[in-house]
Amino acid sequence: MSEKVCLFCSAPQLWGVISLIPMSNHARFLTYSLRTLICAMAASSVGAASDGRVSSRKHSLEATIHKIIAHVREGRVGVMKRTFPWYHSTDELQQQVHDLANSCNGMLSNRSIALDGATINVVNIKKPNSKTLNRVFMLFGEHSRELISPESGLRFLQMLCGTASAKGSTADPGKVLDNSEFEIVLNANPRSRRKVEDGSYCLRTNVNGVDLNRNWAYEWQATAMTEQSTEPGPRPFSEPETRIVRDLVKQFKPTTFVTVHSGTRGMYMPFAYDTSHAAARNAKPMMKLLKDIDERHCQCPYGAAGKEVGYSCPGTCLDWVYENLKTPYAFAFEIFTSPDREMGLKDRWKQKVASGGIALLQNGSHLGHPHFASLFETHNSDFVHRRSESDKLNDKEDFDCFSTYNPQTQNQYEAVVNNWGSAFLEMSHDIASDLQHRT
Repeated sequence: MSEKVCLFCSAPQLWGVISLIPMSNHARFLTYSLRTLICAMAASSVGAASDGRVSSRKHSLEATIHKIIAHVREGRVGVMKRTFPWYHSTDELQQQVHDLANSCNGMLSNRSIALDGATINVVNIKKPNSKTLNRVFMLFGEHSRELISPESGLRFLQMLCGTASAKGSTADPGKVLDNSEFEIVLNANPRSRRKVEDGSYCLRTNVNGVDLNRNWAYEWQATAMTEQSTEPGPRPFSEPETRIVRDLVKQFKPTTFVTVHSGTRGMYMPFAYDTSHAAARNAKPMMKLLKDIDERHCQCPYGAAGKEVGYSCPGTCLDWVYENLKTPYAFAFEIFTSPDREMGLKDRWKQKVASGGIALLQNGSHLGHPHFASLFETHNSDFVHRRSESDKLNDKEDFDCFSTYNPQTQNQYEAVVNNWGSAFLEMSHDIASDLQHRT
């Protein structure tokens, strides 16, 4: 890019003005995104253009930006759906499930549960007269800013019902349903998700400011872990969302439990609350399944989600379900990070594996082991923290949060939901096969 175009794209006078304009977080994010898009277009088209042409293009683009600002100030720019129309709003997620109920051969049912101002929708899918060996409970959207989590759950439902292709999976959806029943919460934090849809892209907690994945009654602690957005609440299960999900999972009695998040890529098994305790019950089959899924779908850190001593992660649904319900298979998946961070994560993980990491995991160590320290200090995870880690998202703007937790293009979005929908199919198939062999 020429020096003049670079000066235009930094445009300190213009963007300084934008920073002072009263507007919603979403509107500011949209303006920032359009600036990036316009500058990228300018960079690709200017080439060896003369100085006069650069100046003309500069004035034209500046005029376009000023028009955008005027529209923003007048409130004519929409919310999430205007910027990323391929994402589903809370209402659209519910409508998609309703439509699937009419096109899933009688296998899908849907109900809503209301408690203290929160309403959670839960989906059940089971093939009539099937032999249920594997009862799979899947929890999406605990953290409202992780929009891609419920989207991956929706694509999985579509694959099971045959309305979306599962050609990327080694497991056939019909055969998966021969042996597995699913209870799925697509949107576990709907009240806060609506705020995210209105542009609060960094919002993680529920409307009471509580992190729902720190509010479970297993090794719960009253002190927030590292930041305000990990506030555990005044007591275990203080929040209606966690109480609803707790009761659902207790009633369902799953053989498999999965909670799905984003912000990095990784697949974890218990325990999350410290490094002194790793899962013993069914540990080897869980580790084997993670290894197999990792090879096909993630190439990312996997294993026991232990934390470094002194920096625990208490009160997670992962640990509570595994320990209190004795669920054989319990996992937490983190399914997306921005493409620039993903490449670095893959390379660092390969290095750690090649230098003895696999042997450590196979011998019962966890991802909080010092061998993996530098990896997780650089690539923050909700389930693997280091004592020296700081959550830099406190200083981020909403547009930074969106790109950290969610794909920004439709092609990226489709790749993520198809990949993980396929992974969920294969996970369910492999666990059902293991349970069948045990009977």
